[in-house]
Amino acid sequence: MTEATTLYRPVGTAELRLIEATGWSAFPPRLPEQPIFYPVTNEGYAAQIARDWNAVHNDDHRGYVTRFDVRTDVLSAYEKKIVGGREHEEYWVPAEELDAFNAAIVGKIEVTQTFGLATEEENNNNA
Repeated sequence: MTEATTLYRPVGTAELRLIEATGWSAFPPRLPEQPIFYPVTNEGYAAQIARDWNAVHNDDHRGYVTRFDVRTDVLSAYEKKIVGGREHEEYWVPAEELDAFNAAIVGKIEVTQTFGLATEEENNNNA
């Protein structure tokens, strides 16, 4: 049996739709201005990004946390970075290697959390 490591990825709605289009089996190619794909090592960090970045800065004000397993032997080829506190740990996968990384995903990508900012109309309806 192949050993796998669970990782998380915060995404917005557009990226989530592209993941869904693959049958929940792969992440979409990076845009030219995105040279690194960065899955994170814990759900709390992914939730922080989805809530504080995706749900704030995306047009639809939605953010999602995805969870997936990747073969540990493939993952070990990538550098792990701490980008803040100890809990801010992520892998840096060069964009040109994303196809190989996707091929190492075991099982399906799943959504574990959803975040959204209430619109002014929703806030008024709840007052």
